[in-house]
Amino acid sequence: MADKMLGIIFSNMHDTALGDLTLHRTMGSIPVGGRYRLVDFPLSNMVNSGVRDVGIVTKSNYHSLMDHVGSGREWDLARKIGGLTILPPFSRTGSGMYKGSLEALWGIMGYIRSSNARYVILSDCDVMANVDYLDILRSHKEAGVGITVAYTRREIEENDQDNVVLSIGKNDLLNDVLINPDLQGDQNLYLNTAIIDRDLLIRMVTDAVSRGHYSFYQDILQVQAQADQVNCYRYEGSCCRIHCMESYFRANMMLLDREARMQLFDPRRPIYTKVRDEVPARYGLKAAVSNSLVADGCIIEGRVENSVIFRGVRIGKGTVVRNSIVMQGTVIEDNAELSYVITDKDVLIKDGRKLGGYLTYPLYIPKQTHV
Repeated sequence: MADKMLGIIFSNMHDTALGDLTLHRTMGSIPVGGRYRLVDFPLSNMVNSGVRDVGIVTKSNYHSLMDHVGSGREWDLARKIGGLTILPPFSRTGSGMYKGSLEALWGIMGYIRSSNARYVILSDCDVMANVDYLDILRSHKEAGVGITVAYTRREIEENDQDNVVLSIGKNDLLNDVLINPDLQGDQNLYLNTAIIDRDLLIRMVTDAVSRGHYSFYQDILQVQAQADQVNCYRYEGSCCRIHCMESYFRANMMLLDREARMQLFDPRRPIYTKVRDEVPARYGLKAAVSNSLVADGCIIEGRVENSVIFRGVRIGKGTVVRNSIVMQGTVIEDNAELSYVITDKDVLIKDGRKLGGYLTYPLYIPKQTHV
């Protein structure tokens, strides 16, 4: 009980970054890797680290998220006491939707206060990584401070958005927090993951909201950094932060690399997801598939190269799909050609269509579109 942790996952914090991809779904329910959703990664990381009480904070467009996580059975969180809890999208009585993570935490303060956990894990859904929170907890306890944040060392790319860069001083203590700075080269990028002493979190959130503050970065981390109260934990494993359509495309393409895939889907720390009973993929006599992920329930009669194919996709005869992401239920008829394309769910691409984007600008086709 002394090391008990409560998990809080924010499902909506970066919705605006992905445009049409999050028009009708939360960030947490974005499909990745053929059969997963982004929420699967922080949720599985918490379960693998012994967390048995997890609250998912929602805001809007969360029906697909609720359908995916359900009662939490796939993560062994379907329990009579505790387990998985979907938390409502309101801040305070009469104040409507929350503005930021601090108001969201204030809105669920009753849930946090009712927990007997000593520590609270806060995580967004914008990072694909297999993180052992017990390692972060050990670093947190050794540092003897109230907050520990996780970061990775990574170069800021030209089109990167929503970058939070940590300035780290002696003994891995946080000096400052820079939001979207104009910096080049490798930087300490915050992974939107933190462990905080529960009692401290309650005090900080209560004080911040009473002053009209709602930014976790500016009103919590920057303030606590000045008092040398924030420890920094460097994550060395494979990870991918999704902050735009290009980064979403790169994250899926990264999964085609066996080494990166094995790091992310470590069998000792599995990433769980909703189980669907589908028949195995079926391949036609002239089908050809190379360096691709093909989920169950698919019918492949054409050529697929360097692509991620989700459940229940049909690819017709003579069709070529290269460097693309094809989501669930999409039908691509005969003799079509796709290159650097992202199709959302239930798209229909008719005979002979030729669609193409580019590595840094993949072509996105919205849900249920007929081309």
